[in-house]
Amino acid sequence: MKHIITALVENQPGVLARIVGLISGRGFNIESLNVAPTQDPTTSRMTMKVPGDDRVLEQVTKQLNKLVDVIKVSDLTQKHYLNRELILVEVAASPQKRAEIVELAGLFDAKVVSVQANSLTIQMVGEQDKADDFLNLLKPFRILDVSRSGVIAVARAE
Repeated sequence: MKHIITALVENQPGVLARIVGLISGRGFNIESLNVAPTQDPTTSRMTMKVPGDDRVLEQVTKQLNKLVDVIKVSDLTQKHYLNRELILVEVAASPQKRAEIVELAGLFDAKVVSVQANSLTIQMVGEQDKADDFLNLLKPFRILDVSRSGVIAVARAE
């Protein structure tokens, strides 16, 4: 199972390194990680996707809560939450295939952000599953490069 964990942390040098070191030092992997300041410039929100069972999640959250720089840790996995991911993908696109690729992008509310002689670069923002589906459908066109932001998430009010 993949857990989505958010941590509200103090916006200080070294906090990210301590948190990543704590998690990786215990043999756990971080599949995706996103960090950015919140509306309060003294705090940042970290969103992590951590694969593992409930025991892994419990260990990670307990250890994170022990760090001085961590204000609050939340496991969103079993809660109602919104998630988004940004992807930029460069796809091989001969003149004969461009219309087909642009049409596919439109179905996913993605847009072409750059046109090169033999490729298109497409931007898509959506839920992580939708981003995965989009990339899978682009594979037959030959993906040349892809960059993903990693998941960001926020809990929804109950």
